[in-house]
Amino acid sequence: MTRTRILAALLMAPTAIAAVLLLNTPWMAAVSAIVFLAALWEWLRLAGVDDTLARTALLLLNLLLMVAIVWGSATGGGSLVLLKMLAMVGVLWWLAAALWLRRYDFAAEPDARGRILKLAAGTLAVIPAWAALCVIHANEGGEHGNRWLLLALAIVWATDTGAYFAGRRFGRRKLAPRISPNKTVEGLAGGIVAGLVVALAFAPLAGAQLAQLPLVAAVAVLTVLASVVGDLFESLLKRQAGAKDSGTLIPGHGGVLDRIDSVLAALPVFAFGQIWLGF
Repeated sequence: MTRTRILAALLMAPTAIAAVLLLNTPWMAAVSAIVFLAALWEWLRLAGVDDTLARTALLLLNLLLMVAIVWGSATGGGSLVLLKMLAMVGVLWWLAAALWLRRYDFAAEPDARGRILKLAAGTLAVIPAWAALCVIHANEGGEHGNRWLLLALAIVWATDTGAYFAGRRFGRRKLAPRISPNKTVEGLAGGIVAGLVVALAFAPLAGAQLAQLPLVAAVAVLTVLASVVGDLFESLLKRQAGAKDSGTLIPGHGGVLDRIDSVLAALPVFAFGQIWLGF
């Protein structure tokens, strides 16, 4: 791990944690929208939209969609119903994405069909994830939404770390060799364990009761699995585009999408689980 990579991580992690804990939900929605749209900008390039003007127009359309969602929620008396529905759409999308991963060559050709499918996938990945983030942070009817959001993100971060070290130490069987040759089944197992440990250790700090911990654990496992699908899907996009990283914005880390690919898939699943199981 290079010094630049370490320094960038030491800057990004405290900044993200401070934003989650200190900003109110409207400000968190605004800041996260900037980050998610930056990731979408890189997604559009991986999808084959090389023209800057075309990418800008598509990005503005997604920004307008976010604005329309906020306006719709505000005119509904501040209800989170629309945002919750979008989070559920995100869950359905990532289930479809898992099936997409099983067909490596699907939409791989740089033709109109493949480009349209990947553009739609970008919107389905980014908008519901942003909506889920807002839902978790607001925690309608409950308290400590900022802590719950931090827990959801910490599960993803722990998964990445656990998978990395378990894969290096025990990795033998390839998880998805055509998409990401370095990922292993053993690494996935290590990621699940790490995500579970973090979830169970810190959920009480977010307000979870002892009786709710099994539910939190179940949601954590699903969140971990979703994060892996998000990571693999971005790897698929990069492999089909012939790109090593999604961008160069973050020194030593590549692009914004490289940092939040897992988060995009994890947040809708965590939000849906929290809504469904009521913790």
